[in-house]
Amino acid sequence: MSSDTHDIRIATLEEDLAASMRRLRADSGSIDRSRQVVEAALADGRARYGINTGFGALANQRIAASQLPDLQRNILLSHACGVGEPVPPEITRLMLQLKIHALGLGHSGISRRTFRLLLELEERDLLPWVPSRGSVGASGDLAPLAHLCLPLLGRGEFWDAGHRGKVPAAEVLQTAGLEPVELQAKDGLALINGTQLMSAYGAFVLKRALTLQREADVLAAMSLEALQGSAIPFDDRIHVLRPHPGQRRVAANIRRLLEASEIMESHRDCGKVQDPYCLRCVPQVHGACRDALAYAITVVETEINSVTDNPLVLADGDIVSGGNFHGQPLALALDFAAIALAELASISERRTYLLLEGHDGLPKLLMKDTGVNSGFMIPQYTAAALVSENKILCHPASVDSIPTSLGQEDHVSMGSISALKLLGVMRNVERVLAVELLTAAQALDFRAPLRPGQGVERAHQALREQVAHARQDYEVRGDLDTCTDLLRHGAMAAAADPSGELA
Repeated sequence: MSSDTHDIRIATLEEDLAASMRRLRADSGSIDRSRQVVEAALADGRARYGINTGFGALANQRIAASQLPDLQRNILLSHACGVGEPVPPEITRLMLQLKIHALGLGHSGISRRTFRLLLELEERDLLPWVPSRGSVGASGDLAPLAHLCLPLLGRGEFWDAGHRGKVPAAEVLQTAGLEPVELQAKDGLALINGTQLMSAYGAFVLKRALTLQREADVLAAMSLEALQGSAIPFDDRIHVLRPHPGQRRVAANIRRLLEASEIMESHRDCGKVQDPYCLRCVPQVHGACRDALAYAITVVETEINSVTDNPLVLADGDIVSGGNFHGQPLALALDFAAIALAELASISERRTYLLLEGHDGLPKLLMKDTGVNSGFMIPQYTAAALVSENKILCHPASVDSIPTSLGQEDHVSMGSISALKLLGVMRNVERVLAVELLTAAQALDFRAPLRPGQGVERAHQALREQVAHARQDYEVRGDLDTCTDLLRHGAMAAAADPSGELA
């Protein structure tokens, strides 16, 4: 029954989804085969959940054949009760693509016309306007997916062309020359059952996290050089004795970044015994974060290549009810990912603090003329505030459950809350790392004419092409925005290691 769509991977998310959309536009045979099972089930007259019965607490109520289109239409209308800020357009696009990909696996029984209109929306980049709050992460992301699919009926809203506001869906469809559909049996349920809100947030953030974890290693190496720390804690002989994969990878990255460092050589025999943990334990902390993120990536990749509908349409002709819509795997993994990302920011802020203290010849607050100038005192406040906020956001959503649907759905995952919090944590982490980048580069300037390791030097030069050394107080926010943008796009790691061996 499954189509020949290939798996979607986080590292190549956009490319894989684009390939999946192309395949499904060319051949939707899997859709037709699963639909034939639904049509046969309708013909035999037996009660089947969500096809000719009510939903949730109303599962035992039979629906007459003449009312089946109304049943499917009404499930979208009744479930479109989301509230709050909209899902960002780039994540809405992922939601739409992931929904299409899941339906294309051929176990949902959706009708061809409804599926084709979804493909048209994706191909024309018509993005529904979806409120972000309202899912409890079980029975799928019901409310957000209802809003995602309401435009198929000519209801709801789309983002406007500039993604600044919303436009009634009926107007957009008319302008595009598209006709709304009348949903067929099973269509509405297939559209709203699934974990595509949670999955889209998770995929979006974890794709960015793959970049951020490399950038964090570059910043740690830059701070280590600026603070004249020791390279000994990165000796592979240490990490062989505790061979967590992330720990060994981070240590190898730092060693590579420090190669040919004149700064390291200049204080090789200085007598310093040990550095603070935020320098000495970078492999252990960054490495543990990497391993946690790797676990979360595995879970999300499994999820986005799974069928999370209910009931499921099977190749042998059976239509079976189960619980694949339950978001618990994602809820736990996304909570874990948020904690891991937050720790990258937490240890980064400690390195920033050290950079400001005036160690080993660095001027306090990283400016020579302080008093009249505050130097880089206040960016550390910003980092501290964001790190503290992350501690609140990292309270796990997955430990909570409130029964819904009159007790029929008596344990839910709250994974949508895990997903929304994860995005907030990631955005804070990017900003905290930007503060370290700005301050580490400023500190490193004071080590001239000694040169840092080749990788650190290349990263430092790349930053200096965008951000100048500061000699007096100025409006810092613009530089922090620049640093954030550079980190978001992996510019520091790309500059530090053009060969791409940093992992």
